[in-house]
Amino acid sequence: MSNSTYSQDLRLFLPETVWLEPEHFLFAKQVNSGNTTNASDSWQGYLNTLALLAFESWLSDGISPGEGVGKPSQGIFRDISAIVTAGNLKVDEFKFCTIATEHLLDEIVNIPQEVIDNPELAAHFYVLLEVLEEEEEVVIKGFLPHNQLVEIKSNLKQPISDGYYQLPLSLFDLEPNHLLSYHRYVEASEFALPVVESSLPVAENKVTQVSESLSKVVRTTTTKLSQWLQGVIDEGWQTIDSLSNPELNLAFSTRSVDTGIKKAKILDLGIDVDSKKVALLLNISPDKQNNHSQDKISVLAQLYPIAEERFLPHNTKLTLLSKTGKSLQEVTSRIQDNYIQLKPFKGEPGKKFSIQINLEDVSLNEYFEL
Repeated sequence: MSNSTYSQDLRLFLPETVWLEPEHFLFAKQVNSGNTTNASDSWQGYLNTLALLAFESWLSDGISPGEGVGKPSQGIFRDISAIVTAGNLKVDEFKFCTIATEHLLDEIVNIPQEVIDNPELAAHFYVLLEVLEEEEEVVIKGFLPHNQLVEIKSNLKQPISDGYYQLPLSLFDLEPNHLLSYHRYVEASEFALPVVESSLPVAENKVTQVSESLSKVVRTTTTKLSQWLQGVIDEGWQTIDSLSNPELNLAFSTRSVDTGIKKAKILDLGIDVDSKKVALLLNISPDKQNNHSQDKISVLAQLYPIAEERFLPHNTKLTLLSKTGKSLQEVTSRIQDNYIQLKPFKGEPGKKFSIQINLEDVSLNEYFEL
């Protein structure tokens, strides 16, 4: 009798080296045979294809049995529409972008600007693969989630070099098997991606992409608010009393939130000229229904300045987003606003939403589940 649990666990310890088969080379040559205008692009596309096929094979072994080189494996959808830039795979709701290199000089990784800043090419994970053509093998070097990658390039403030962001390899997760853990245990919605605005005119869409490329997205986990009613508080959320001290000088106006459970979280907007910190206050309370429908949870969200600031930075936006990223309501701070708040809302337990704080080119998202 086989132990299925044991066999599944073995998939989390796949080797980091994938051997290339003759079919891989043949397929890569066929895909890139039409690109004769630029020898450099043709070669990069060839390497990208080999890397994509190798990673697909590796990922397929970790998720489901493979079905051959000429077509995607079961449950894995291959996209080679931008193969000169990078390869793309989609597994369920997860998107993977494969970055191919022949060698790593000085442990520096070149990430094409387009695969990060273009919402249509953005992926949940960027996987770095070293293609050793003569040895007929591909080595999976590491990976980064999209939101961590955007945060890193924003913090490093490195200029774009020939269309590439240059990042140290040491910043990557060097254990590729963690990707399988993400796929098995984490929802794709935990990782923020730029929203594709395909309905916009071309010129306006380009402006949107540029704006999104400047955004700083910080990875967050989903905060389950129903657990607050049971006394379980997520890490990072604090009581109002613990924040009210001389160092923070937190001027919460709690007249309108004198009931329910109130918790606050300090967020760093990370503005270049001056670090701006704000406090996101959430007040939740059960909303009992008179009929037999499931009880709902009421939510009030407010944003306050902290430390020595009396007012919020001008034009700070507080936005309520649906699970799919649709804007439900938004409020913007004016000059000398000492706090702003969203209109109170309520929903049934299990309903997901997010709250976004925007200031200049910085965007922070906090994800919640009622």
